[in-house]
Amino acid sequence: MTVLTDFLATHQLLTILIVLAAGALLGQIKFGPLRFGAAGALFMGLVVGALDPRLGQDLGMIKGFGVVLFCYTVGLAAGSTFLSDLKRQWSLMLAGVVGLAAMAAAGLGLGRLLGLSPAHVAGLYAGVLTSPAIDAASTATHGAGDTLVGYALSYPVGVIVALIMVAFVAKRRWPASKDNTSMAEAGLTATSTFVDQETSIRETPGFSDDQIRMSYLLRDGEMRLAAPDDDLHVGDQVLVVGNPDDVNRAVEHLGHVSDRTLTDERHEIDFRRFLVSNPALVGRTLGSIDVRGRTSGKVTRVRRGDLDMLARDDIVLQPGDRVLCVVPANRLSDAADLFGDSEARVSQVDALSLGLGAALGLLLGALMVALPGGLQFELGTAAGPLVMGMILGSVHRTGPLRWQLPHATNAILRQLGLMIFLACVGLTSGPAFLSQAISWTGLAVVGVSGITLVLGGAIVIAAAWFMKLSAQRATGAFAGFVGQPAILGYANSLVNDERIESAYGALFALGTIVKIMLVQVIVLV
Repeated sequence: MTVLTDFLATHQLLTILIVLAAGALLGQIKFGPLRFGAAGALFMGLVVGALDPRLGQDLGMIKGFGVVLFCYTVGLAAGSTFLSDLKRQWSLMLAGVVGLAAMAAAGLGLGRLLGLSPAHVAGLYAGVLTSPAIDAASTATHGAGDTLVGYALSYPVGVIVALIMVAFVAKRRWPASKDNTSMAEAGLTATSTFVDQETSIRETPGFSDDQIRMSYLLRDGEMRLAAPDDDLHVGDQVLVVGNPDDVNRAVEHLGHVSDRTLTDERHEIDFRRFLVSNPALVGRTLGSIDVRGRTSGKVTRVRRGDLDMLARDDIVLQPGDRVLCVVPANRLSDAADLFGDSEARVSQVDALSLGLGAALGLLLGALMVALPGGLQFELGTAAGPLVMGMILGSVHRTGPLRWQLPHATNAILRQLGLMIFLACVGLTSGPAFLSQAISWTGLAVVGVSGITLVLGGAIVIAAAWFMKLSAQRATGAFAGFVGQPAILGYANSLVNDERIESAYGALFALGTIVKIMLVQVIVLV
């Protein structure tokens, strides 16, 4: 064993890659309703790290690189919807602050009752919430060993308890009248409709507020593309695209479902998915692109990852989007030229915008702010890139710089960063976890960690239910409240819902700020 550990300690990158591979395998194994997913790297890291303390030494830079990759890419993804969802989520953010304060108070009370020091409580608070607040806790306790022990023991507890709570909540359905309908859940449908009355496209319910699109128009045996100013006459047939409920309302207004499938008739009007790889279109709204003038066609759908969205005028195009464009059959090549439609081009990572954006995030995270009472505050290497990613993700582009990444590229970098970070945390925490896990102090830390996390999580989830927000938004809010990237990954593996990431981004950023302040208060009390 000494020969093996000596070899692994000498070759740190090999050790990390072994942990990543073994952790990925562990993450695929089901334990009842749970599958650890990316968190498998954490638990495998704890096992390997416990073999020899040297295996977890000097991993700070690699761990930091992983967390920067993850947090920056999550920020980019969440930033595109954060501002539009802010009005809906401010009450959840307030509930998150209340939950964090309740956890700190409960941790102090239970810790004193069970004989834990303030350094233990500060460490377990940062660990069970898996946050960069451990840096602030270590500074406030002058590097006390109790702080690191509390962190090492509570970190895996936070992951396991949070996974169980997410598994319980993520797929639930409860009244959510104050939340928007998930685009992924509702889906899109296209219905060929026979017109029974004199009307117009603009008078059709849902058209003016971008809830439906119309493409094919069959009149007197001639197929053409519908235009917004078209009047519709009895006997016309049109194709209505949108969410099922919106399409049904439009069909009721127009007439009835046609026996004819207009999309089967592609001699004059055709359609195809085109890949957005033209850099001139990235970061621009669909309404600002003269699709009609340049192709004689119109876009009815935008597919981003696994999410198929109605082509609203305010949708901002991202590299790797696949747009469904309906055009005259002889203009397909013009549509391909407009959107780019190049796999090779979109697969190239814009290293300039990625590196610059992440660097700006690190600069933001490094800013130190002095607060009354001797407290200090900085966002750190996690929240800094996350906040900057959300800012740049909402801006989309600045001059020639396009901040957004292709969806597939974002997902790959996010997963890679997450697993690198978790593997390094496991390797670093393994020895402390092994030495204290079975002691009374270790059991007390584990117990307090689990109880306080259930308390704080229950406050956030109950607040979402009370405010009539969806279980999926509550799941994302809880994952952001905990601040554990693996929880977000697990929630996304259970449910395909864009509201999860939106809520995660909102509470992660705010929660990190609050945790950094409260962990210093815990030490002073």
